[in-house]
Amino acid sequence: MKSTILFGGEAGQGPNILTHLTGELLVKKSFYVFYSRDYQSLIRGGHNFNVLTYSDKPVFSNESKFDIIVALDENTTKIHKKNLKKNGIVLNGKNSNMYFAGLLLKRIGFEFKEIKQELKKLSRFKENLEQAKKGYEKCKENFKLPKISKKSLNFINGNQGISLGALKSGLDIYYAYPMTPATPILGELAKEQVKKNILVLELENELGIVNAAIGSAITGAKSMVGTSGGGFDLMSESLSLTGIAEIPLVFYLSQRTGPGTGVATYNSQGDLNIARHAGHGEFQRIVLAPGDANEAKELTNQCFYFSQKYKIPAILIGDKHLAESFYSLEEKPKFVNVDKWTEFGRYTSYEKDSEGSATENPEIVKKNVENRLAKEIKIKNEAKKFEQFKIFGKKNSKNCVVFWGSTKGAVIDAVEDLDACAVQILYIEPFPEIENLLKNKNLILVENNSTGLLGNLIREKTGIEIKKKILKYDARPFLCDKLKEEIKKLI
Repeated sequence: MKSTILFGGEAGQGPNILTHLTGELLVKKSFYVFYSRDYQSLIRGGHNFNVLTYSDKPVFSNESKFDIIVALDENTTKIHKKNLKKNGIVLNGKNSNMYFAGLLLKRIGFEFKEIKQELKKLSRFKENLEQAKKGYEKCKENFKLPKISKKSLNFINGNQGISLGALKSGLDIYYAYPMTPATPILGELAKEQVKKNILVLELENELGIVNAAIGSAITGAKSMVGTSGGGFDLMSESLSLTGIAEIPLVFYLSQRTGPGTGVATYNSQGDLNIARHAGHGEFQRIVLAPGDANEAKELTNQCFYFSQKYKIPAILIGDKHLAESFYSLEEKPKFVNVDKWTEFGRYTSYEKDSEGSATENPEIVKKNVENRLAKEIKIKNEAKKFEQFKIFGKKNSKNCVVFWGSTKGAVIDAVEDLDACAVQILYIEPFPEIENLLKNKNLILVENNSTGLLGNLIREKTGIEIKKKILKYDARPFLCDKLKEEIKKLI
């Protein structure tokens, strides 16, 4: 069984709390849950909605049609009723979000004592309990949730995964200036400052944070910065500094729709090239792209590993959909131990001699460049120890969907019962050796951008051109049923 619920209302009416409460309760019943968020750049008003899908089988994305619409305002019904399934229902009225919690959760099969227990985690318990009870008593239909085998599921979003991966790697200092969708990591890590003995600092702008992080890294602190595309632009000169001075630093680039301010609270995969090429001159870097919350943990950890070991900048590239969507996942993440780099010395943005003094000696300059280049081979060889790409679906099929990042959920749900496999690229730099895997396949590229940036990279690295493309660039993520229709046309 699978069911999809839309929760909608104005900012400030509490659709997020209602969605998460429902998700948490379903996960406790061992259902697989995925939900995504759609919201405007407003503190109050506007139209915000979340879509939650739950199933007795793994689910990683949403569909375009809804079984239930929970409308906290009239606008939600007007906008979304056209996407209600034939036998779907709308729960609406001028009531609080906790009233709807009681109404909805009784309808889908929860006992009130289960709801009460979950409400204890929230503030204003008595008020919320009273409202939830009113909604629960109002509902006259009570369906029983099917019993499914008990399992342990992690229910987290991508930003929480990145935070956990950083802590597991021995993070010392996290610097950031707030910029959606990377901002929540400030809060996630700040909660752990005392317990984990780390420091979280919000400074005046992106220039301040990256240069402060470089200073911390020079002293031996495992340091990380987080931002979105516009902030990452500002950091590019300092990124080059880490390259020539050989300073280990992890960058989190959380993509949103650009260029410029773009559509500030919506999704895109348009920053692949800036992650690969930002900065001037030639220097080594690693660029990794997780596709769900577990991979966010693992690849953050691997960023720290390569950065500390090879004294290079490491860039973790995500996006709004990955950062803020919640995944229920069974897999246990695999972590590698990150030894702390402790090589102290003199640092400069100039080429330097063996004593750390700036130099223009051509022989030393040439040797320094060659030493930096030599890292590329070492990094590429060591990267082979890790899972640089993954294959889903029917692995021997001639039809092959190629993708990266947060499109993962919609892709693997879409190909589940098609004659197709799906190849996910996790390592952008260094790029994996996948020529033989892709050769003689009917290749289909899926990306959340308008120019097929991963496809261009594949052509650059392998000489293989992917001509069939499904590109979505309306600032919204893929929906698995719509994507499935598009894939069917190309296989």
